[in-house]
Amino acid sequence: MEKIIVHASFHAGHRQPGYPGKCRFIHGHTWRGTVQVATERFPRDAHEMSIDFGELKDIMKRLDHRLLVTADDELLRHPDLCEQEGLIVLPGRGPSVEAVADYVWAEVVSVIRSRYPDRGLAYDIAVTIHETDHNTFMVERRAVV
Repeated sequence: MEKIIVHASFHAGHRQPGYPGKCRFIHGHTWRGTVQVATERFPRDAHEMSIDFGELKDIMKRLDHRLLVTADDELLRHPDLCEQEGLIVLPGRGPSVEAVADYVWAEVVSVIRSRYPDRGLAYDIAVTIHETDHNTFMVERRAVV
């Protein structure tokens, strides 16, 4: 078994529209993330590299200094009220730490698929997102690419 592990941090804001607590207000975090990708043996390119660490880190770095929203956040997605270039639209109903982890996981699969399409290899992908020093969410799923 071979494994790639990368770490990155990013500063991003979000809010939980409709949530009854203080998280309904716009606030920010210094998020920290870890991506782990494991497979029996990674394909290699002409340089004997499997997946460039930077490509995986860049997934999280693209979230830096952005506002994380969902498609149904009509207020923040209104172009007269918020610069749309500064938004990252996450899937789901709220930009929770769970949604951030799911977003990163799907982007990791996209990176693998773009480098090594249709190989039929099983990758065990784990994404850990620390919203704060004390609040963490991890998603672990297998993807066959």
